[in-house]
Amino acid sequence: MKRVNKVVLAYSGGLDTSVILKWLQETYDCEVNTFTADIGQGEEVAPARRKAKMAGVKQIYIEDLREEFVRDFVFPMFRANTIYEGEYLLGTSIARPLIAKRLVEIARETGADAISHGATGKGNDQVRFELSAYALMPQVSVIAPWREWDLLSREKLLAYAEKNGIPVEYKKKKGAAPYSMDANLLHISYEGGVLEDPAFEPEESMWRMTTSPQKAPDRPQTVELQYRHGDIVAVNGKKLSPAKVLETLNRLGGRHGVGRLDIVENRYVGMKSRGCYETPGGTIMLKAHRAIESITLDREVVALKDDLMPRYARMIYNGYWFSPERVLLQQLINDSQRPVNGKVRLKLYKGSVQIIGRESKRDSLFDTRIASFEDDRGAYNQADAEGFIRLNALRLRLGARRNSR
Repeated sequence: MKRVNKVVLAYSGGLDTSVILKWLQETYDCEVNTFTADIGQGEEVAPARRKAKMAGVKQIYIEDLREEFVRDFVFPMFRANTIYEGEYLLGTSIARPLIAKRLVEIARETGADAISHGATGKGNDQVRFELSAYALMPQVSVIAPWREWDLLSREKLLAYAEKNGIPVEYKKKKGAAPYSMDANLLHISYEGGVLEDPAFEPEESMWRMTTSPQKAPDRPQTVELQYRHGDIVAVNGKKLSPAKVLETLNRLGGRHGVGRLDIVENRYVGMKSRGCYETPGGTIMLKAHRAIESITLDREVVALKDDLMPRYARMIYNGYWFSPERVLLQQLINDSQRPVNGKVRLKLYKGSVQIIGRESKRDSLFDTRIASFEDDRGAYNQADAEGFIRLNALRLRLGARRNSR
């Protein structure tokens, strides 16, 4: 067992991390500092301070990271129109590098020589936390209790908590959620339990951020988004901070049943996993961003971004946010967004997002004279199309002649 003097624990105050806190103190005989991040999970984080104090923790960090989360992680990701395996908007994946970043920063500030997290040995989060940590603090030690201890069930965790006088609210009671959840300002994810059967249809009561599309308002709602360099800066004419933008879109999208997803995804560690997600604001952002890019970006720039996006998505999903290749690719993406300015109007209606207008007074590449079916007064010479077609058909004609011999 590695010698550890001080460790910083990513701490929520729930069952797992409450047990981990005591287990670290007992197993490694070390000082434990706790770090609790508010990234918009919708739960009160203050109780974590009280529980950490009760456990004898001297240095307790509780920080509101919502603005940093959206500004420095969510917005850059959406500039690339990022989706994993064609559907997943990466709500959990994009939060992990931020938590890891603060963990190692606190480790440096406090002189800690190790960090610890509550991710299991089967999931993606262990990879995301640890790859991020090693990229930022190469010498750091990582303690992952789920890969070391024998407390491999909820029953064993509860027994350990009871034996050591650890107060936890976890109870098996009728009506409790039969799955695990992870929430932040971008989404809520649901997995495990009854959802491990990919044929099982989630009950309506599972969803928390969104109204059922069937019960959503019968009248559509129009929303206007203003963009500056690829980021939303105002909603319906009101200037908002990045976190407030996402909060507002979550509320609007959730009211109209936007953003539900049920998928089977391929985890980086090798297994398939079924997950259900609610990402109302992110669903709106993806649709609207593609709309504003459609009039402000060159055709081949759009094509290049679309070619690179799946690889960029895998970098984030697999935990390589701080890798040199992601940083380099982000520079290209950010540079492409300089002309992405203007407004997008859309309608929200019973689970759908419909673009109804887009404009960019300064940066639009849409030329009405050229695109018009009416008299363009010489702006476009239609006769030029004949040579264009014949040149592009040359290889097709040569191939057809050969094949006909």
